[in-house]
Amino acid sequence: MSIPNRDEAKGKVKQATGKAKDKAGEWSDNKDLEAEGEVEHAEGEVQEKYGEGKRKAGEKIEEAGKRIKR
Repeated sequence: MSIPNRDEAKGKVKQATGKAKDKAGEWSDNKDLEAEGEVEHAEGEVQEKYGEGKRKAGEKIEEAGKRIKR
């Protein structure tokens, strides 16, 4: 596995922030904060997967370029 790109890293951060908001909302009985956290966590998952797709596509393009040079 190669180094994560910016989208993967930002997605992880967004997931962690969302999880924290979700738990804070649960503990404080604040349904709005809890829902906001759940949405932010889901957005982070999507952003991370988008970043993974970009990274994997880039790796495939690099592999193809190396094969063409041979």
